[in-house]
Amino acid sequence: MAKTGLIDFFKQVKIEAKKIAWPSRKETTVSTISVFIMVFMAATFLYFADQIIAFIVRLILGF
Repeated sequence: MAKTGLIDFFKQVKIEAKKIAWPSRKETTVSTISVFIMVFMAATFLYFADQIIAFIVRLILGF
């Protein structure tokens, strides 16, 4: 593979950047809200799972 110069590299970067299909504002908002909902659900599940496991361990160990 032949090496390209710095100027050619940035020209190629500019050409490739034009090919990017950026999401719309609505798509970005919906995706962001979905991520926050999933993070909240995972955090809630892990909290309750931790509490249940801690309760069982306390019963077994007699604390």
